[in-house]
Amino acid sequence: MRWRAKWVHRGTWYLTLLVLSVPFLFPFLWMVSAAFKGPSEIFAFPPQLIPDRWQWQNFVEIFRYQPFARQYANSLYVAILVTLGTLAVSTPAGYAFARLRFRGSTALFLLLLSALMMPTEVTIIPNFLFMRALGLVNTHVPIILLPIMGANGVVAMFLLRQFFLGIPKELEDAAMIDGLGRFGVFWHVAVPLVRPAMAAVAILTFLYSWNLFLEPLVFINDLGLFTLPLALNNFTDTYGLPVWHLQLAATTLSVLPVLAVYVIEQERIVDSFILSGVKG
Repeated sequence: MRWRAKWVHRGTWYLTLLVLSVPFLFPFLWMVSAAFKGPSEIFAFPPQLIPDRWQWQNFVEIFRYQPFARQYANSLYVAILVTLGTLAVSTPAGYAFARLRFRGSTALFLLLLSALMMPTEVTIIPNFLFMRALGLVNTHVPIILLPIMGANGVVAMFLLRQFFLGIPKELEDAAMIDGLGRFGVFWHVAVPLVRPAMAAVAILTFLYSWNLFLEPLVFINDLGLFTLPLALNNFTDTYGLPVWHLQLAATTLSVLPVLAVYVIEQERIVDSFILSGVKG
């Protein structure tokens, strides 16, 4: 009887979770379903999840409508560069704020944190004028550099700092006694211990860059340089109205990398936030 009560309790719990997940899963399922429908069937009443006729040609047409393959590649390589650049900057910065004490370090750290309270819309015009003065408008340089040096980079630095603070200083002292310098301690001792946090930062940064819309909208006007958020917004007819069946098909393809990354690494993301909340 005890095992039966256990399975009943577990089954009830899983059923409750399944029911609660429906409001979150249904929009995604509807998007995927609508990607295989024709324009008239998408808004048919009553709505149905399974298409009457599967329109596979929608996924071919999106590559004819605009250079979607190139735009997909643009998003991919920009997100990768932003991720690598953020790790390269935020990891040593987080370690420095966690372990190095110098005059003004606290004030500098608070100044960086204040960047989180500054909306992107406030700084977008000065950033545009700055990039235009450098001749970098209508290139991918601004949408690579600004996330690395902006609020996203500060969040990454803060998260990694919290992990570095959780490393016992005795490990570093022992490494220094063995002859390692400060950089050697950072590279050979600290970095291997915070790899879970670095993985979480990499995933969150990739997702942030993948979904970035405002900066590409401001800095890029060449269709061949568009990233996916701009490309999805460009599936319109001559009157500027969305071509829904193509837009939804393109959106379905655009979420696949994000979905794959999250499904594979979701446990590491959750663990990183749990640990970052208890270390300080």
